[in-house]
Amino acid sequence: MKGDRVEAVVDTGQGVQTFEIVASRNGRRIEVTTARGIVEVTEVTRGGTPVRTGRFMASRLIALVEHPAQEPDGARVDVTTRRRIGTARGRGGEVIGGD
Repeated sequence: MKGDRVEAVVDTGQGVQTFEIVASRNGRRIEVTTARGIVEVTEVTRGGTPVRTGRFMASRLIALVEHPAQEPDGARVDVTTRRRIGTARGRGGEVIGGD
């Protein structure tokens, strides 16, 4: 939706740099995908054509912040995620790598 934006904060080695991908027109949306250690943030049209893409190494990514657009009447927008990021669990339900 127009106004959606994603901020990516990346460690560049000499400091931190912030990148911002914004859905700039009506009908466009922001998609975030993760595969093989790469996080890809893409602005996509209604038809699914990518307009603008940012690719970041997951090991260098400090923060990825999604800012949903505000409705004109000030109502909140529902945000859903496809994958929950949390502690990993083994086959028996034990927490792997947690405290």
